[in-house]
Order: sequence, then structure tokens, then C-alpha cells
Amino acid sequence: MKKIIWILLLVVSVNAFSQSPAEKLAATVLNIWKDTVPIGSNTKWSYDMGVVLEGFKGLWMNTGNADYFKAIQKKMDYFIKDDGTIKNYDKEDYNIDMVNNGKLVMLLYRVTGKEKYKKAADLLRSQLATQPRTNEGGFWHKKVYTNQMWLDGLYMGEPFYAEYAMLFHQDTAFNDIANQFIWMEKHARDPKTGLLYHAWDESKQQKWANTVTGASPLFWARAMGWYSDALVDVLDYFPESHPKRKALIDILNRLVNAVEKQQDKTTGLWYDVMNYNGAGKEKNYFEASASCQFTYAIAKGVRKGYLPAAKIAIAKKAYEGILKQFIKEENGQTVLAGTVKVSGLGGNPYRDGSFAYYMSEPVITNDPKGMGAFLLASNEMAMVPTQSIGKGKMVMLDRWFNSEKKKDAAGADIYWHYVWNEKSNSGFTTFQSVFERYGANVASLDAAPTIANLKKASVYIIVDPDHVRDNPKPNYVNASDVKAISEWVKAGGTLLLMANDSNNCDLTHFNLLAGVFGIKFTDKSINMVKNDIFEQGVVYPGANNPIFKTASKMYLKEVSAIEIKSPATANAVKDGDVIIATANYGKGKVLAVGDPWLYNEYADGRKLPAEYENYKAAEDLVKWLLTSTKK
Repeated sequence: MKKIIWILLLVVSVNAFSQSPAEKLAATVLNIWKDTVPIGSNTKWSYDMGVVLEGFKGLWMNTGNADYFKAIQKKMDYFIKDDGTIKNYDKEDYNIDMVNNGKLVMLLYRVTGKEKYKKAADLLRSQLATQPRTNEGGFWHKKVYTNQMWLDGLYMGEPFYAEYAMLFHQDTAFNDIANQFIWMEKHARDPKTGLLYHAWDESKQQKWANTVTGASPLFWARAMGWYSDALVDVLDYFPESHPKRKALIDILNRLVNAVEKQQDKTTGLWYDVMNYNGAGKEKNYFEASASCQFTYAIAKGVRKGYLPAAKIAIAKKAYEGILKQFIKEENGQTVLAGTVKVSGLGGNPYRDGSFAYYMSEPVITNDPKGMGAFLLASNEMAMVPTQSIGKGKMVMLDRWFNSEKKKDAAGADIYWHYVWNEKSNSGFTTFQSVFERYGANVASLDAAPTIANLKKASVYIIVDPDHVRDNPKPNYVNASDVKAISEWVKAGGTLLLMANDSNNCDLTHFNLLAGVFGIKFTDKSINMVKNDIFEQGVVYPGANNPIFKTASKMYLKEVSAIEIKSPATANAVKDGDVIIATANYGKGKVLAVGDPWLYNEYADGRKLPAEYENYKAAEDLVKWLLTSTKK
């Protein structure tokens, strides 16, 4: 019995050790705020819940563990009613903080397609449509904070605003979004240090406002953290061709340059009130949430190419300091210390923005704003070691042979079914996130492949080519396509061919291309799974598999079996049928599989039992594709 207990304890300790700091802190979050209990100290629709759940979203994408998504949905469903109204939310307050959770509403709508989430998103968007503004056009922070813009408000409102505008084709909104950042910097930036004051009062009537500039007196670190995080998040949705995109990236660079000068050289952390040398300065302290926010913004900014690569050193030093100073083990769980509970301006009792005021606010453990900021920072830092694998490589996804379109909620024609940025079951968002985690850039090819338009691609993916049931005018693979693609492979490209069963895919023309590499997708359909009898779709890659080195059990449904001849070889076989094949061709490589397989429904963890390791298989495949290419 003692031996059994010792073994169980060992297993528990090993599992605990294998968890990342972010996963450990997420477990603490779920322990503190169990089941449907909202994250935070009350049952209000509060912005800090959204910060934590944004961290959960990143954990879901980084691990494939859908428990994080389920936690998001459960927490949000406490508030969102079937008609799209939101419990304990009052639009007429015009509090921009209350818009922050809209990012999670958008996630739920894009993943599930449920109408109640769209209605809730519409409600939050309607607040921004009538939000009081400065004469220039900047959003007031709250209706009760007349004429005031706060740095915090950019994080609360703009990323949601940008994603909504992107999804529903409100292109003119991007000018407004960019201007919010531009105006905030114009009024809050100190020309000497480059730091941004916490807030700006257009009327200059607040007691805290400078009578000349209208700015608040000091540089509060978390306010700048909100602003920097808002910049890198908004850019996720900002059109590449928009004329003001560069202005946002320039603002980010100016802010990071200023913040870098304030980083403590020993700990890598930042003080709660930055650049303060007045009376009582010895009371200043390193603050957890801001240190995490800067780490997130800098690491993401470098990964996305907005900031110079050398800036990652700032984030690395900061994250080391965060782990050392703020992450602690208490009563068997991981906690985050060192977060100031709140800091504001004005109100009743009145907050004058003085150093004494900032130092009077309590510093607590496990504040959700700090915990959320830590999760965001950790998710980004987890990607730093893997970026070199695909750095500088482009992954091109075909939208010519698979060219299905539908009307979206705004009535526009959009590509769908196995495309990037589609978060629903049939999309490739999970696959995309793995490629990006390993440093690759992704793009789509909406035209027939040619030597010229494949030139920049390191990996080219063709999935489920259309037949007439999918597309009245399908673009069939023809001889010129075969020549262009095969020449590209021969020169060193890596090609991924993902077919489908013959009822759902044009195999006849697809085989003109596959045949060059000794591969033929057949009409024999295997793994015909009935309902959710998942065991009927099992595929074992086998020991010592050269591609699938960590995934031991995969799920593929309704697969076209493959016939092979030289130069192709079998990679995964079931009952004598080849399911996955590879081929060397010139300097390049080809992998063929008889199913789209890694679309969200069977890769993001929400549907499959945990024993099926499709997410791990996606990671294995991505690493193989990126390291195999010679282009």
C-alpha cells in the first residue's frame, strides 16, 4: 500500500512539475472562482474578468486544452442571456471599461455561431456608437468622467471595436480606432521622457489636471501597460493596407523605447509610478500587473514584427523578474503577488493623482487584473523559444481549388471551409495558431498557382479541392497547375495535400498533381465514423514515426485511402490501407493525407476525448513542414 501511495504522489508531482507557470496560475483562478461564479469580487459585468479570460484564450490556443475555452463560455454565459442582453450591464452608464469583455463575446460568436453572442456584441458596439466624446472625437472614459480620456480606456474599447469592424466589414471605423490612439498620445505624452500620463482632461477643470496641458500629474505604470497591450491587440485586426497602421506601430515603438529606459536593471521590473523622484519615493514599489503588461506587449510586438527583434531582451529580463518576485506557492497552489488593486482619478472620495494617492491604494495577491496580465505575458513568452523554427517562412493556404464562399452575418461573400481565421468548426484557426507559434507567417492564395506567386511560399497547402457540389464553377487542377507546383516542390518547397472522401472532394483532378509524387487518393473511404463512436476513427502513427514524434493516437474521419508507388512511402497505415504518405521530390517534400483532418472541430480539443492527440499531431506536422522546406 505504501508503495502504491508513493507512486501516486510521484505521478501527481510529475504532472504538477510539467505544468507551465501559466497553467498553474490558471488552476488557481478556477479554484478561487469556481463553476459559474464570475471572476472578481462581485457579480458585476467587470472588465477584469475579461483580462483573465483573454489569458485563458491564449492558453487554449497554446495547449489545445479546451477546458480553458469551456471556462470562458461558462463564465460569460452567467451574464449573457438568450436574447443577447447582458446581466448587470447598463449601456447608459457609458463606461468604456464595460466594453472589454466584448472580446470574449466575439470569440464565442466566432467559434459557436450562436446568435445570442452576436446580439451581445451588437449591444456593446452600440455603446461605442453613442459614447460621449471630446470635441476632437476621443471617447470619454465614462459618462461621469466628462471630457476625460484615460489610457486604460484604449485597452477596454479599441481591440473589441477593431475585431467587430473587421468581422462586419465596418471599414471606416478603423480611422476612428487609430485616431483614439493618436489623440491619446498627443495629449498624454511627455516630450522629455516619452512616457504617457495616466489621463487627460480636455476641459482642464479637474483638480488633477495640469492647467496648461490637461494631463494628470504622474506616469502610472499599469495605465501605460493597458495602452501598450491595446496597441498590439488592435493591430491583429487592423488592415495591412490602412494608411494609419504605420502610425500605430510608430506609437508602439516610441512607447517601448520610453518604457525600456525605466526598466530596473537588476530585477527587470517596473515601478508602480514610473520616473518619480519626489518626496516619499522610497515608498514606490515594483508592480506585477504593469510588469506583465509590458512583457506581453513587447514580446508580442517582436513576434509580430512591429518592434525590432533585439527588444525581446527587455521581455526576457522582465519575465525572469516576474517569476522570481511575484510568482509564489502558497497552500499548495500558485499565486501572483504584488498587484495594486486599483488606481484612478477624480470620483468620490476624490483621487488627486498625487504620488501619495497612488501609494495609498492596497497591493494584493491574486488580483484578477494581475493574474490576467501574467497569463497573457506567459502565453507570449512560451512562444519565444519556438519562433526560430519557422522564422522568415511563409505558409501559403490555397483558396483557388478550395474556393467555397458563403454570406456572412453582414451579408458579404466570404471564403469559408478550411481557411485561416475561421474560428468555427470547419476553420483552420487552430492550425494557423500552431504555425504562428512556431514563427511562420501565414497567407492565402486566391489565384491559380504559378512559379511567380509561389515564390515566397516555403509551405503550400491544398485542402479538399471543390467539385460542382461545393462550387458551381470549380477550379479544377490542370496541367499548368501541376507543372508550376511540381517545379516549386523540386526547387525545395514542402507541399501538404489534404484530400477528403470522394463524396466531398474532387479526387480525379487532384490526383493529376498527387500522381507526380507517386500518390493516388482512391474512392475507398475508411474510418466511416457513426455518430460519436470515436474509436472508429482511431489512427496510430506508430513508434519511431519520423513526423509524428509526440502524438501517439490520432483521429481521422471519413478518409480517402491512398495508393502509393515510388517515390512515395507510407507514413501511417491502418488495416493495410495507407492514410498518410510522404515523398521526396527534387529538393522538396510532399505529405499527403486523405482527410482535411486538422480543422478546428478535430484539433481545438472541444469535441474529441483527450486520448486523441490531434493537437499534438498538428504541432508535430507543423515542425516537420517548417524544417523540411528548403525555401
